[in-house]
Amino acid sequence: MSVLLSVSLTLVFTLLLASSFFLHVTYWYWSFLFVPVFFGIAYLLIHYILNHLIYDKITPIYKTIREVPVEGKKQLKRQEGSSDIISQVNMEVKAWASEKLSEIERLRDLEKYRKDFLGNVSHELKTPIFNIQGYVLTLLDGGMDDPKINRLYLERTERSIDRMISIVEDLESITKLESGELKLNWETFDIVKLTEDVFELELMEAQERRISLLFQQTNTKPLWVLADKKRIFEAVSNLVMNGLKYGKKGGYVKVGFFDMDDHVLVEVSDNGLGIAKQDLPRIFERFYRVDKSRSRQQGGTGLGLAIVKHIIEAHDQTIQVRSVLDKGTTFTFTLEKGTPGK
Repeated sequence: MSVLLSVSLTLVFTLLLASSFFLHVTYWYWSFLFVPVFFGIAYLLIHYILNHLIYDKITPIYKTIREVPVEGKKQLKRQEGSSDIISQVNMEVKAWASEKLSEIERLRDLEKYRKDFLGNVSHELKTPIFNIQGYVLTLLDGGMDDPKINRLYLERTERSIDRMISIVEDLESITKLESGELKLNWETFDIVKLTEDVFELELMEAQERRISLLFQQTNTKPLWVLADKKRIFEAVSNLVMNGLKYGKKGGYVKVGFFDMDDHVLVEVSDNGLGIAKQDLPRIFERFYRVDKSRSRQQGGTGLGLAIVKHIIEAHDQTIQVRSVLDKGTTFTFTLEKGTPGK
């Protein structure tokens, strides 16, 4: 821009000089000196003025985009030197705009997730609330006088209340795990013994569904891990219960352990209904259900796998899943090894 303006002014000056040539022919040779001198002076002045104006205008932009401090103007000049400041600013603005677009996309995804989450929560709570309302209205309309109906509907009301409590408690657990408010109680324990306790707790449910609870290894020796025993119990219990809910009569839920140097790999598998490939990436989402109608019939809150994922990640470990429709599902996660007595 400085060159173009300088050339333009020099041409004007040359024309004026040429006109004076005809008036003062004796001074024509001075034009060879005046023209380059005028061009040099014009270029320097224009370059300085434009640079001064541009830096004054661009420095606030840099402050906004890059949070440059007040003395950033001098710093900017030192950094850029004689480089093309306009091109540099153009690059900076493009990078800033790209970052903001990415941030907007993330915010949109979070907004969509928030809306889905609120919709799911309201839907999950609506069912037990409406059930309770129906049972209470039935009792008030005369069912209270019939001892059989009275007790039956009170028991159903209690089950609906228990379901609401389970949903709220699970949501509270996830929130604490995500925020880091819930601190892990690290201790060394036998993961095999913990799994036996889970099997004992879920034995009646397994017998009712005619599903076997098994270890993959026939002779399972104690295997010590360093983790939060209560939370890992909750995670293993959720995975075993998930296998029972979606298992087949006469099927099994197996838990296996594999030594991986400094870690122990825990594998929970079943030969149940399995999960479709398109559903696998979403099964750890809150309230996500592969088969919504069947899942609610089983009585789950839809938060079990989400809780498992947060528990494992709170231990700085990962959980993976693989599944084939009508053949079963396998969950695997790792835990750090522990030393007995520590």
